[in-house]
Amino acid sequence: MRVKRIHNKLVVRIDKGEELVASIMNVVKEYQVKLGSVIGIGATNKVTIGLYDVSKQQYHSKEYTGNFEIAPVVGNISTMNDEPYLHLHINICDEQHHSYGGHLNSAIISATCECVIDVIDGSIDRIVDKETGLNLLNIH
Repeated sequence: MRVKRIHNKLVVRIDKGEELVASIMNVVKEYQVKLGSVIGIGATNKVTIGLYDVSKQQYHSKEYTGNFEIAPVVGNISTMNDEPYLHLHINICDEQHHSYGGHLNSAIISATCECVIDVIDGSIDRIVDKETGLNLLNIH
């Protein structure tokens, strides 16, 4: 993985074989990002995507293997209990141009992934919402 900071942006190249979520988390920790957004494109050959069932308050995940374009990965960065918190979604497309998407649990990069992290000056923490069971942005 390679990272270059340009003002409030971090340009990130994640290399073949690296795990996408862990790589972004490593950058967030190294550069002490407390608030920001992420967008990226690339390719994966193994990805786990989740869908949240609000009524049961649980995620259902599915793993996809094969050749997929990441079109795109997008999300935000905040904190929870003073630790970095990533909330990422992904859309992947297969060779027949079928699209699958949802909450990103993990993805192994098969060629490259190019991301931009937009760092926002400040911080917003998350709190557990008892009604949905989700960790929501604590905006007040």
